[in-house]
Amino acid sequence: MMNVDLICVGKLNAAYCAAGVAEYQKRLSGMCKFRIVELPEETIHEKNASQTVIDRALEKEGAAILAQVKKGAALVALCVEGKQLSSEELAGYLDRQAVGGCGDVAFVIGSSHGLAPAVKQAAALRFSMGRITLPHQLARLVLCEQIYRAFSINAGTKYHK
Repeated sequence: MMNVDLICVGKLNAAYCAAGVAEYQKRLSGMCKFRIVELPEETIHEKNASQTVIDRALEKEGAAILAQVKKGAALVALCVEGKQLSSEELAGYLDRQAVGGCGDVAFVIGSSHGLAPAVKQAAALRFSMGRITLPHQLARLVLCEQIYRAFSINAGTKYHK
């Protein structure tokens, strides 16, 4: 069974998002080994922090993220400059990883400041959920649904019409 990790910087504290994520986590349990890892966001004490301060925080977050990625897993970094994929294309990517790739995938959602360059460089795929801006908690819920949809497409279930 394929291992799929969702590594997120920041806590999920919006009740409606937490309920939705829990639902998709439950649904995915029969399709893959799905794990969510929450990492703390680096605290930036300055109100108008310089780019240098932000970059240092991103470096620390990046190191923590990369430490959580299982050896050999394909890293998928969610970032605005990433490639936009349809649900079917995401399903195809996961299928290729399961069949001919490494078998394990780690999706990463960074902090409100984004992802460290080191994480983006380590990514097998830079993925964008579109040009819209989503709160990170909602992005987590949407990504969980899309991962479930991708597995449903690959399994041939009626979920994806």
